[in-house]
Amino acid sequence: MKKVIIGHILNNKKEYIVITLMFIIGIFLGVFFVNNSGEEKMAEVTNYFSSSIENLKANNQVEKMSLLKNSIFSNLSLSIILWFLGTTIIGIPIVVGIIAYKGFCLGYTISISVFTLGKLKGTMFTIASLTLHNIIAIPALIAIGVSGYKLYKSIMKDKRKNNIKLEIIRHTTFSIIMLGALMISSIVEIFITTNLIQSIIKYL
Repeated sequence: MKKVIIGHILNNKKEYIVITLMFIIGIFLGVFFVNNSGEEKMAEVTNYFSSSIENLKANNQVEKMSLLKNSIFSNLSLSIILWFLGTTIIGIPIVVGIIAYKGFCLGYTISISVFTLGKLKGTMFTIASLTLHNIIAIPALIAIGVSGYKLYKSIMKDKRKNNIKLEIIRHTTFSIIMLGALMISSIVEIFITTNLIQSIIKYL
């Protein structure tokens, strides 16, 4: 699996640069959106965020199996959507848009955390709550997007039926491998990230 992933990256450097750049742009847009939100909107969001933190402090018990099921279902659904859209010519812009939106959500969450909790506590919360599982999940999602982009370029270059069938099989196989990585990220999120949050929540 390691050889497949490394080979895929080396053979699709340009595509990885494009998709990763769109993700990074999404992060900056998320931060920009928060920084330019009106006072009323920011007050509403920060109050909701603060209430969530207080609820976590008051009730430190977490139904991990329920959260794990939700996380797995979310990652599975997203993987299937990205895979399917990647098999269609018109779906590639949507794939890129979804990945950019994931970046937007990450940038938005980071910015809200820092704005609400302050630089030190916000950074501490961000590292604990977003880092570990996203180290696995984000590259996996980007890789599925790149695989779909590669399929699109291959079909445009050679529209023979046999080539299309072969490329779809390759895209599907690679997407399944990345789905496995996303399942691992779900486990990390629930059983490691959740524990980290529970450990630091009393200091926030």
